[in-house]
Amino acid sequence: MDLLLQSIAKHVTLTKEEQQIVLDSFTVTRYPAKTKLLSAGEVCINSTFVLSGILRNYCLDDQAVDHTVSFAAQGWWIADMYSFLSQKPGNSFIEVVEDAIVMTMSRDHQLALFDRVPRVERYFRVLIERSLVANQQRLMDNLTLPAEERYTRFLERFPEIKYCLPQKQIASYLGVTPEFFSKMKKKMLTGK
Repeated sequence: MDLLLQSIAKHVTLTKEEQQIVLDSFTVTRYPAKTKLLSAGEVCINSTFVLSGILRNYCLDDQAVDHTVSFAAQGWWIADMYSFLSQKPGNSFIEVVEDAIVMTMSRDHQLALFDRVPRVERYFRVLIERSLVANQQRLMDNLTLPAEERYTRFLERFPEIKYCLPQKQIASYLGVTPEFFSKMKKKMLTGK
């Protein structure tokens, strides 16, 4: 829980009383690997802050091929933002990749928290702005960079989890097949 308060403190200053109000707005839960926290067609009722472990947000195409949208490791947030903000059914899945302890907060609790501790709304605005910039950069990278460069950027962005993820999920995040990813990695390692 200190991790959440540390994350908030990077952007806004809260009193001890406000910190307690924030913590009281969350539920802490442990999940084993492979637990689905959200399935396509469901409403994303919680925004999730990762205390430990790794989560993944992905969608499926018409051929049931999965496409990783994002990962979340310690200190990161994850949600189907369309569904969470609109409270309508979404199209993505959220699953636990590595055993996790998370803090969750419903949209109703979030809105109530904004009223009670307005500085927290600023914190979330900063996170959303940064997320928007990161997603725009990732989209531009996917449109303009070769897979090798996208993989290099992935390694830079996720240094703490790159060895914990199945190769298939990294390939999915990069937008390549697992077979292509395996050949590309071998080529990058050997220089051939």
